[in-house]
Amino acid sequence: MTSFPFIDNLHPLILASASPRRKDLLNQVGVPFRPEASDVQEEDLFDSPQQAACHLAEKKAREVSLKTDDSWILGADTIVAAPNGDYKIKGEESGPLEKLLGKPGDPAEAERMLRLLSGKGHKVITGFCILDPTGKMAHLEAVTSIVHIKHLSDREIEAYIATKEPVGKAGGYAIQGIGSFMVREISGSYTNVVGLPLYELIRALVTVGALKCFPLPFD
Repeated sequence: MTSFPFIDNLHPLILASASPRRKDLLNQVGVPFRPEASDVQEEDLFDSPQQAACHLAEKKAREVSLKTDDSWILGADTIVAAPNGDYKIKGEESGPLEKLLGKPGDPAEAERMLRLLSGKGHKVITGFCILDPTGKMAHLEAVTSIVHIKHLSDREIEAYIATKEPVGKAGGYAIQGIGSFMVREISGSYTNVVGLPLYELIRALVTVGALKCFPLPFD
Protein backbone atom coordinates (compact mmCIF):
# COMPACT_ATOMS: atom_id res chain seq x y z
CA MET A 1 0.00 0.00 0.00
CA THR A 2 1.38 3.39 -1.00
CA SER A 3 1.72 5.84 1.86
CA PHE A 4 1.35 9.59 1.48
CA PRO A 5 2.08 12.46 3.86
CA PHE A 6 -0.76 13.14 6.25
CA ILE A 7 -2.59 16.44 5.95
CA ASP A 8 -0.88 18.99 8.20
CA ASN A 9 0.39 22.57 8.04
CA LEU A 10 3.21 21.54 5.74
CA HIS A 11 0.94 19.39 3.54
CA PRO A 12 -2.46 21.12 3.56
CA LEU A 13 -5.57 19.70 1.97
CA ILE A 14 -6.36 21.40 -1.34
CA LEU A 15 -9.96 22.62 -1.36
CA ALA A 16 -11.18 22.77 -4.96
CA SER A 17 -13.64 25.54 -4.19
CA ALA A 18 -13.86 29.29 -3.64
CA SER A 19 -16.88 28.89 -1.35
CA PRO A 20 -16.48 30.96 1.84
CA ARG A 21 -18.90 28.58 3.59
CA ARG A 22 -16.66 25.57 2.94
CA LYS A 23 -13.59 27.53 4.02
CA ASP A 24 -15.34 28.50 7.26
CA LEU A 25 -16.31 24.88 7.96
CA LEU A 26 -12.78 23.55 7.46
CA ASN A 27 -11.41 26.35 9.64
CA GLN A 28 -14.03 25.49 12.25
CA VAL A 29 -12.66 21.96 12.69
CA GLY A 30 -9.01 22.91 12.27
CA VAL A 31 -8.16 21.00 9.10
CA PRO A 32 -5.19 22.71 7.37
CA PHE A 33 -6.16 23.55 3.80
CA ARG A 34 -5.43 25.78 0.86
CA PRO A 35 -8.25 26.90 -1.46
CA GLU A 36 -7.78 26.49 -5.19
CA ALA A 37 -10.91 27.46 -7.10
CA SER A 38 -11.92 25.29 -10.05
CA ASP A 39 -13.26 26.56 -13.35
CA VAL A 40 -15.94 23.89 -13.61
CA GLN A 41 -19.37 25.10 -14.70
CA GLU A 42 -22.17 23.88 -12.42
CA GLU A 43 -25.01 23.69 -14.97
CA ASP A 44 -24.10 20.08 -15.80
CA LEU A 45 -26.99 18.44 -13.90
CA PHE A 46 -28.29 14.85 -14.06
CA ASP A 47 -31.63 13.23 -13.34
CA SER A 48 -30.38 12.01 -9.96
CA PRO A 49 -29.30 14.74 -7.51
CA GLN A 50 -26.83 12.37 -5.85
CA GLN A 51 -25.30 11.52 -9.22
CA ALA A 52 -25.13 15.20 -10.16
CA ALA A 53 -23.51 16.27 -6.89
CA CYS A 54 -20.90 13.49 -7.03
CA HIS A 55 -20.15 14.10 -10.70
CA LEU A 56 -19.57 17.82 -10.17
CA ALA A 57 -17.53 17.26 -7.00
CA GLU A 58 -15.23 14.84 -8.84
CA LYS A 59 -15.03 17.13 -11.85
CA LYS A 60 -13.90 20.04 -9.65
CA ALA A 61 -11.32 17.93 -7.83
CA ARG A 62 -9.85 16.56 -11.06
CA GLU A 63 -9.69 19.99 -12.69
CA VAL A 64 -7.71 21.34 -9.73
CA SER A 65 -5.49 18.24 -9.60
CA LEU A 66 -4.06 19.25 -12.97
CA LYS A 67 -2.67 22.39 -11.32
CA THR A 68 -1.49 20.79 -8.07
CA ASP A 69 1.18 18.19 -7.26
CA ASP A 70 1.50 15.79 -4.33
CA SER A 71 -1.52 16.95 -2.32
CA TRP A 72 -4.77 15.49 -1.08
CA ILE A 73 -7.61 17.23 -2.93
CA LEU A 74 -11.22 17.78 -1.90
CA GLY A 75 -13.96 18.69 -4.37
CA ALA A 76 -17.55 19.34 -3.31
CA ASP A 77 -20.85 20.41 -4.82
CA THR A 78 -24.21 21.14 -3.21
CA ILE A 79 -27.55 20.74 -4.99
CA VAL A 80 -31.11 21.38 -3.83
CA ALA A 81 -33.80 18.97 -5.02
CA ALA A 82 -37.28 20.49 -5.06
CA PRO A 83 -40.21 18.03 -5.04
CA ASN A 84 -43.62 18.10 -6.68
CA GLY A 85 -45.13 17.22 -3.32
CA ASP A 86 -43.24 17.33 -0.05
CA TYR A 87 -40.40 15.56 1.74
CA LYS A 88 -41.39 14.43 5.17
CA ILE A 89 -39.04 15.05 8.07
CA LYS A 90 -38.22 11.33 8.26
CA GLY A 91 -37.26 11.31 4.59
CA GLU A 92 -40.40 9.86 3.06
CA GLU A 93 -41.34 11.26 -0.33
CA SER A 94 -44.89 12.06 -1.36
CA GLY A 95 -44.02 12.94 -4.94
CA PRO A 96 -41.28 12.77 -7.58
CA LEU A 97 -38.62 15.44 -7.91
CA GLU A 98 -39.75 18.48 -9.84
CA LYS A 99 -36.41 20.14 -10.40
CA LEU A 100 -32.76 20.13 -9.37
CA LEU A 101 -31.81 23.60 -8.22
CA GLY A 102 -28.35 25.07 -8.46
CA LYS A 103 -27.35 28.63 -7.64
CA PRO A 104 -29.61 31.46 -8.86
CA GLY A 105 -27.77 33.94 -11.01
CA ASP A 106 -30.11 36.86 -10.46
CA PRO A 107 -32.97 38.02 -8.16
CA ALA A 108 -35.69 36.79 -10.52
CA GLU A 109 -34.29 33.26 -10.51
CA ALA A 110 -33.88 33.38 -6.73
CA GLU A 111 -37.54 34.38 -6.38
CA ARG A 112 -38.66 31.43 -8.50
CA MET A 113 -36.66 29.05 -6.32
CA LEU A 114 -37.96 30.48 -3.05
CA ARG A 115 -41.56 30.24 -4.22
CA LEU A 116 -40.96 26.64 -5.25
CA LEU A 117 -39.52 25.76 -1.81
CA SER A 118 -42.01 27.76 0.27
CA GLY A 119 -44.03 25.62 2.69
CA LYS A 120 -42.35 22.37 1.64
CA GLY A 121 -39.59 20.01 2.59
CA HIS A 122 -36.74 19.64 0.13
CA LYS A 123 -33.50 17.70 -0.12
CA VAL A 124 -30.05 19.25 0.09
CA ILE A 125 -27.39 16.96 -1.35
CA THR A 126 -23.66 17.59 -1.07
CA GLY A 127 -21.35 15.36 -3.03
CA PHE A 128 -17.69 15.30 -2.04
CA CYS A 129 -14.69 13.70 -3.71
CA ILE A 130 -11.26 13.03 -2.22
CA LEU A 131 -8.30 12.44 -4.55
CA ASP A 132 -5.01 11.10 -3.20
CA PRO A 133 -1.72 12.89 -4.04
CA THR A 134 -1.36 10.85 -7.26
CA GLY A 135 -4.79 11.97 -8.46
CA LYS A 136 -6.40 8.60 -7.82
CA MET A 137 -9.95 8.49 -6.46
CA ALA A 138 -9.84 7.80 -2.73
CA HIS A 139 -13.45 8.49 -1.77
CA LEU A 140 -16.70 9.66 -3.37
CA GLU A 141 -19.92 10.17 -1.42
CA ALA A 142 -23.20 12.07 -1.48
CA VAL A 143 -24.85 13.14 1.79
CA THR A 144 -28.52 14.11 1.95
CA SER A 145 -30.36 16.32 4.44
CA ILE A 146 -34.03 17.29 4.41
CA VAL A 147 -34.94 20.90 5.11
CA HIS A 148 -38.45 22.21 5.75
CA ILE A 149 -39.13 25.81 4.76
CA LYS A 150 -41.95 27.82 6.34
CA HIS A 151 -44.69 29.29 4.17
CA LEU A 152 -43.15 32.47 2.83
CA SER A 153 -45.26 35.57 2.24
CA ASP A 154 -44.66 37.79 -0.77
CA ARG A 155 -43.23 40.43 1.56
CA GLU A 156 -40.80 37.96 3.14
CA ILE A 157 -39.57 36.80 -0.25
CA GLU A 158 -39.13 40.35 -1.51
CA ALA A 159 -37.38 41.48 1.67
CA TYR A 160 -35.03 38.50 1.68
CA ILE A 161 -34.10 39.00 -1.96
CA ALA A 162 -33.43 42.66 -1.16
CA THR A 163 -30.65 41.55 1.22
CA LYS A 164 -28.85 40.12 -1.86
CA GLU A 165 -28.03 36.96 0.08
CA PRO A 166 -29.99 34.48 -2.09
CA VAL A 167 -28.05 35.05 -5.33
CA GLY A 168 -25.25 32.52 -5.70
CA LYS A 169 -26.55 30.22 -2.94
CA ALA A 170 -27.76 26.71 -3.77
CA GLY A 171 -31.56 26.75 -3.71
CA GLY A 172 -31.65 30.52 -3.27
CA TYR A 173 -31.03 30.73 0.49
CA ALA A 174 -28.24 30.56 3.08
CA ILE A 175 -29.10 28.55 6.18
CA GLN A 176 -26.08 29.97 8.02
CA GLY A 177 -27.14 33.54 7.28
CA ILE A 178 -30.31 35.62 7.14
CA GLY A 179 -32.03 32.72 5.40
CA SER A 180 -32.13 30.83 8.71
CA PHE A 181 -35.39 32.65 9.51
CA MET A 182 -37.24 30.49 7.00
CA VAL A 183 -35.91 27.08 8.06
CA ARG A 184 -38.53 25.36 10.21
CA GLU A 185 -36.84 21.99 10.68
CA ILE A 186 -33.90 19.89 9.49
CA SER A 187 -33.46 16.12 9.30
CA GLY A 188 -29.83 15.15 8.84
CA SER A 189 -26.55 17.04 8.82
CA TYR A 190 -26.69 20.82 9.31
CA THR A 191 -23.17 21.34 7.94
CA ASN A 192 -24.22 19.43 4.85
CA VAL A 193 -26.83 22.12 4.17
CA VAL A 194 -24.17 24.81 4.66
CA GLY A 195 -22.02 23.09 2.03
CA LEU A 196 -19.81 20.38 3.55
CA PRO A 197 -20.92 17.40 5.68
CA LEU A 198 -18.19 17.51 8.33
CA TYR A 199 -18.98 14.22 10.08
CA GLU A 200 -18.83 12.22 6.84
CA LEU A 201 -15.84 14.19 5.52
CA ILE A 202 -13.67 13.73 8.62
CA ARG A 203 -14.58 10.05 8.78
CA ALA A 204 -13.56 9.63 5.12
CA LEU A 205 -10.28 11.56 5.51
CA VAL A 206 -9.25 9.34 8.42
CA THR A 207 -10.37 6.14 6.67
CA VAL A 208 -8.41 6.81 3.47
CA GLY A 209 -5.29 7.82 5.37
CA ALA A 210 -5.34 11.53 4.63
CA LEU A 211 -5.59 12.38 8.35
CA LYS A 212 -3.52 10.46 10.90
CA CYS A 213 -6.12 11.11 13.58
CA PHE A 214 -8.80 13.57 14.56
CA PRO A 215 -8.98 15.99 16.28
CA LEU A 216 -5.55 17.05 15.06
CA PRO A 217 -2.79 17.70 17.62
CA PHE A 218 -2.69 21.25 18.91
CA ASP A 219 0.50 23.07 17.84
